[in-house]
Amino acid sequence: MSYEKDIESRRHFLKAAAGTAAAVVIGGLPRFARAADLPHLAETDPTAKALGYVEDASKATDPKRVAGDTCANCQFFTNGPGGFGPCQLFPGKAVSAKGWCVSHATKKA
Repeated sequence: MSYEKDIESRRHFLKAAAGTAAAVVIGGLPRFARAADLPHLAETDPTAKALGYVEDASKATDPKRVAGDTCANCQFFTNGPGGFGPCQLFPGKAVSAKGWCVSHATKKA
């Protein structure tokens, strides 16, 4: 293979690789739901019931709850708009920042 053909081949490969990478990035974006688009977790949800989730921590009756514990200060919660955000324990759902569940783990400072 001549030098010019080698460079042309390399250019073709780099263009194809860049185009593929861009397509993957652009095509992958819609799969990631934004926090605002997530449905709110209902207290009647089976997983919510199993973990004792309540939308208002002050109404929690579980003796494990410590005063001041809310989803907002839990390591599994990511703050979202409007006081709701995603939680690693409830994939695909948004939980209330004022909520609480038995799996609460205080964020490390």
